[in-house]
Amino acid sequence: MSITSGFRGPRLTRRLAQLYIGLSLYGASSALLVRGGLGLEPWGVLHQGLAELTGLTMGVVSIIVGAAVLLLWIPIRQRPGLGTVSNVFVIGITMDATLALVPDGGSPAVRIPLLIAGIVVNGAATGLYIAARFGPGPRDGLMTGLHRLTGRSVRLVRTAIEIAVVATGFALGGSVGIGTVAYALAIGPLAQLFLRVFAVPGTDGGPAVATSGTPEQAILRP
Repeated sequence: MSITSGFRGPRLTRRLAQLYIGLSLYGASSALLVRGGLGLEPWGVLHQGLAELTGLTMGVVSIIVGAAVLLLWIPIRQRPGLGTVSNVFVIGITMDATLALVPDGGSPAVRIPLLIAGIVVNGAATGLYIAARFGPGPRDGLMTGLHRLTGRSVRLVRTAIEIAVVATGFALGGSVGIGTVAYALAIGPLAQLFLRVFAVPGTDGGPAVATSGTPEQAILRP
């Protein structure tokens, strides 16, 4: 299927803009959670733990992990899209850029706003890039692929993987805290909201993205 998927001109331009703005904001939001120091999103915990272990930046680790997860798509017969490949690189690059620009939060008066901003921006970023419909990210595609392969619910598959990711990251020195819990509770509703806000109209004038399709299921929380 062509990446335009029936969209032409302004619609394609909007979709591409949403994809790369969304991925850039996702990387920036992950960096804000790091600077907030109150706990990271599940994959962020793993990235931080691996960064502590290897001495690499979190952005570089994110790229390496994303590429490794993408390799796991081969046995489960998932097909990457433009958004999938872009996800691997853009998020890591913008994460490192934001970490270089934003200093660590000091007092709770700084850390808490950084946490809230990170979660809200992450939700908006998720809505932007998923609504662009250029393919799920490597991690979301792994979860939806395992859901299809095993017949287990997306919620169960995602929960199992993220528990394993958080436990591994925490053991390696990743940050788990109130921010991790707040993210887990808030990201599903926020992403569903922003999916509606950023939905690209279809060729028939209706919405191109439903909030219950396969890519969107990956954002659901138990």
